[in-house]
Amino acid sequence: MQTPVSVVLITKNVATELPKCLESCHFADEIIVVDSGSEDETVAIAQSYGAKVILQDWLGFGPQKQFAVQQARYDWVLCLDADEWLSTKLSTKIKEIMSYPQFSAYRFARTNKFMGRFLRHGEGYPDKHLRLFDRRLANWSDDVVHECVVTSVKIGELEGDLMHESGEDIYMYLNKQNKYTSLQAQILFSKNKHVSVGKMLFSPLFRFIKFYFVKLGFLDGLAGFVHITIGCMNSFVKYAKLRELYRLGSK
Repeated sequence: MQTPVSVVLITKNVATELPKCLESCHFADEIIVVDSGSEDETVAIAQSYGAKVILQDWLGFGPQKQFAVQQARYDWVLCLDADEWLSTKLSTKIKEIMSYPQFSAYRFARTNKFMGRFLRHGEGYPDKHLRLFDRRLANWSDDVVHECVVTSVKIGELEGDLMHESGEDIYMYLNKQNKYTSLQAQILFSKNKHVSVGKMLFSPLFRFIKFYFVKLGFLDGLAGFVHITIGCMNSFVKYAKLRELYRLGSK
């Protein structure tokens, strides 16, 4: 017998991206969409694909995704973002292993689209994520940013790619990174973490060497260079914001 799977998503104003995501999940026994106040056609589109839509005010990324997981009918859940879709190879592998799961959690590679191309090197790939799991043995962390699935069980790996196609231009991407670095700085500050000037200056350099040269990011051309450079800038800005929080807090 095939083990039933619930596909789980959180949404808000993702009418453009959602159809491709849901189309790639045709094998799902159930689709759960937790929406936090969409003003476009997101809810109607989800319902047209047979999804069960639940309205929930925003709780933060980790808590919102865990809330969504808890709404599923089945214990095995596949968690996706609306701007992600399963490659044919990955969806085939998921169907195959659900006939007889050998692990209680699975991760797979995610390839990120940036400046019009899917990155295959650097920090953009393989970018492995744990997204398919038995919710009785795993759960989403309560992080407000960079949330992840946590579990103590052995994790299996699946072939095939999760395609991440956000559709963001550089302006939008930088705006999001600005918010993320502020949240990360706040988290470090709340944990009483300190950073030296040396780490603030050299962390971006080491990051660039690692991802551009060691991880072959240069093979992704200009898109790879820009993506890694922004990542290095984020490292610097996160620590600069952390030092600013201590400066302002000391006044």
